[in-house]
Amino acid sequence: MIKVKGLSKFFGKKAVIDNVSVTIEPGKITSFIGPNGAGKSTLLSMVSRLLNADTGEVLLETNDIRTIKSDEFAKRVSILKQSNFMNVRLTIRELVSFGRYPYSKGRLTKEDLKFVDQALEYMNLTDMQDRYLDELSGGQRQRAFIAMVIAQDTEYVLLDEPLNNLDMKHSVQIMKILRKLVDELGKTVVIVLHDINFASVYSDRIVALKDGRVIKEGTTDEIINSAALKQIYDMDIPVQEQNGCRICVYFNSHS
Repeated sequence: MIKVKGLSKFFGKKAVIDNVSVTIEPGKITSFIGPNGAGKSTLLSMVSRLLNADTGEVLLETNDIRTIKSDEFAKRVSILKQSNFMNVRLTIRELVSFGRYPYSKGRLTKEDLKFVDQALEYMNLTDMQDRYLDELSGGQRQRAFIAMVIAQDTEYVLLDEPLNNLDMKHSVQIMKILRKLVDELGKTVVIVLHDINFASVYSDRIVALKDGRVIKEGTTDEIINSAALKQIYDMDIPVQEQNGCRICVYFNSHS
């Protein structure tokens, strides 16, 4: 379990995250949603130790994450950032192998190779594993970075807008894979999403941020309804049921 307690982050005098407390339940997909500038990525960056909080703490089980050794932390928590720019010429397989670094320090064992192969297969990249990243489409590259995170084999997988650059087909593929990681491998996935319908269909819990604060959190049903969405997005968003899923029809809503 990850517990965020009284977390704040200031850029200058502006609180980008303002006294946020939230619990990430294990073995579930939790999505962070909310308007642009709500603080979703900043919050995720603090949970993953990419960014230091100004106040408050993040607990992994019972330990303050600042007290955990980097190596140990990297075996338990993996993060996919929004911009993954690399100016080194790597193949997909080499990139995915980086996911094993916390364990092998670059000397891959049989066990490491098994995880690399599995991750490539999971992301349908086995056939193109020897291609270089700079030869790939944005979507293929994104899948390669997600495969690297999967190869790291951590209990907690944090993803900052992993559907960036992906078309509909690949977005659905990624979300199904994340669902499998939770349902079949017992992982805990936290994901920043822009598309509330992906959040609705694939999440167990949703945390809604606005102006640096958590204004709603709960199960998908508690958040994906017109009253809650109005509060989050300041828009009237009709919600329809389809195949047992709640779909937000915001394309032509009048607010």
